[in-house]
Amino acid sequence: MTLLFKQLPLNPHFIYTLNPNLSRSIIHHTRIPTLVQCNHTPFHKTEPSPIFTSVKTFAPVTFDDLGTCFDFLSVAIDGIGNTITLSLDPTVHPGSISISSIQSSDPTNSKNLISDPLLNYAGIATIATMRKIGVGSVGLSISVEKGLPFNDSRLGSSIASAAAAAVVAVNELFGRPLPVSNLIPAGLGSDAKSSGCHVNNIAAAIMGGFVLSNRYDPLDLIPLWFPPTAELFFVIATPEFNAPPQVPPFEKFELNNCRWNCRHAVMLMDSVFEGDGGMLGSSTLPSNKILEQCWAFLIPGLAGVKRAALEAGAFGCTTINSVGPNVIAVIDDEDKGNEIGARMVEAFLVEGKLKASSTVRKIDRVGARVISFNCL
Repeated sequence: MTLLFKQLPLNPHFIYTLNPNLSRSIIHHTRIPTLVQCNHTPFHKTEPSPIFTSVKTFAPVTFDDLGTCFDFLSVAIDGIGNTITLSLDPTVHPGSISISSIQSSDPTNSKNLISDPLLNYAGIATIATMRKIGVGSVGLSISVEKGLPFNDSRLGSSIASAAAAAVVAVNELFGRPLPVSNLIPAGLGSDAKSSGCHVNNIAAAIMGGFVLSNRYDPLDLIPLWFPPTAELFFVIATPEFNAPPQVPPFEKFELNNCRWNCRHAVMLMDSVFEGDGGMLGSSTLPSNKILEQCWAFLIPGLAGVKRAALEAGAFGCTTINSVGPNVIAVIDDEDKGNEIGARMVEAFLVEGKLKASSTVRKIDRVGARVISFNCL
């Protein structure tokens, strides 16, 4: 895969600090370890030596399909995501990996926890990164802490978050031999395995902030500048409802709807550069006229929830995430966001007969990072 990569100089890669927002109630769930042997296609001719005995990384979830930007613009969300602890393990065969445990913040999520590294998305990403680096002389074990449900929220792919944390953990454990541009293809296999080639999710999870997927072949990623002083919050309302895993196909759409979507997508990207929350909200307010005609009926009460958010003062409200039932409103004040979230939850109950919860989150500007490590 040829990769064109554009990195803004003010966007840090990884920060060695403990993020206080990561504390959460964890329900421990242990699985029997499974070993996988890696067939190496090394990126480096010489295998690098590890510089840590263990590394703990966090990667945020992302949200794509923002407004009319379907599968080409994604943003990382602060404080929600997955954590990976990667360790040198002498009990694991050299060149192999083992998933020793999986933990979830949701006790009902245990049926979705998979310990086979060939089927677990963090495991798949770890194997791919080991191959790129050329790791063959040590064995590794992985512990996964899932910070959100797999089936219920589907927020911009919990899968991409786990994969991003995994590839960063492997790279950091061995002294960061790979540039960020090589980490994204390594993590991409996990997201592609679940839902197609959605590079926008894995890119934003690794890089943070807003990321535009400009082109797929060759892959061209553009981090969008968002002013550091600008305040922007996303109000995420999630009903207790599993959207169907397969969405209806696009049967047909009109040229005027394409024009509508393109026009508001350009407006949204301009609002990102300007740091204008009001403009960003108004650019997400219009319905995605291609997506909603196919998917809106899948979420009971969607129209009422969007209306409630706007009446409560939201700048705008997205349509729906293509892989889940989240409804997301935009605002520039956290307290106001909490009020909007309460109104959205109430509307889900009244209009859709669904229980729901809400949270208010800002943009994660950093992306995947190390939060702790142990030196050799």
